[in-house]
Amino acid sequence: GHDGHTASLLAAARELKDTDFDGTLHLIFQPAEEGLGGARKMVEDGLFERFPCDGVFAFHNMPGYPVGKFGTLPGAFMASSDTVIIKIIGNGGHGSMPHITVDAILVASYLVVALQSVVARNVDPRQMAVVTVGALHAGNAPNVIAETAELRLSVRAYSPEVRALLRQRITELAQTQAQAMGARAEVDYHWRYPALQNDAGMTAFAEGVVRDWLGQDAFIENVQQLTGSEDFSFMLEQCPGCYVIIGNGEGEQGGCMVHNPRYDFNDGILPIAASYWVKLTQRFLSDAPLVA
Repeated sequence: GHDGHTASLLAAARELKDTDFDGTLHLIFQPAEEGLGGARKMVEDGLFERFPCDGVFAFHNMPGYPVGKFGTLPGAFMASSDTVIIKIIGNGGHGSMPHITVDAILVASYLVVALQSVVARNVDPRQMAVVTVGALHAGNAPNVIAETAELRLSVRAYSPEVRALLRQRITELAQTQAQAMGARAEVDYHWRYPALQNDAGMTAFAEGVVRDWLGQDAFIENVQQLTGSEDFSFMLEQCPGCYVIIGNGEGEQGGCMVHNPRYDFNDGILPIAASYWVKLTQRFLSDAPLVA
């Protein structure tokens, strides 16, 4: 997938080098998006100080949507993503004598259930939040009560306020749940990617470019916010811009979701994606006023 994104920008660069436009275009090949926060590293390294931008744009292919169809929304388009490592420390012992131990697995099991109450009872039901316990590691023998257990969580939200609330409640719940059962909890909260916030004006501009080029049917009908995350959000915190998705295909042709070993980037969208960058640049760096 990343190769497909890179190829589309390289193709656009080849076309644009022989195209007249009035201004400076910076092509950003973003590294290490998956988990390492390459966009954040670029921003911290002075990306926009060294290469000033009036607007910044990006795209991602999206399986499950018609080939070449575009989708985007102003405001929060993708969720924040944080990772939490909770370590439960109890008092291990022989499986035949649970009364002189503090079973870390039991504490962790109660905590898994209790964590579901954070979204159900602490978050405004009109807001979005996800708390997923993706891993629980503890013990290695049937007759030994585990002294420690580790939970690994993925936490997501659209709103910064909800994101902060989730951190507060998860931390409090882990520590008080463990204390109530005679154990203790260490919470390692990794504040990772903020929600991706599209600028309203830049989004309207990008939509206008696509509609003038491909017509009113170029957009996915009733596109919804995505609960996945994207570190392009760090760039949008520094510079107004817009992130769009482009349909990778449905069914057996391009419909397999990303992060799946059967996923395949649909090469048929390469000309569309490359042309989008060309059209966007020509419109942005021309005498035509930007859409307000």
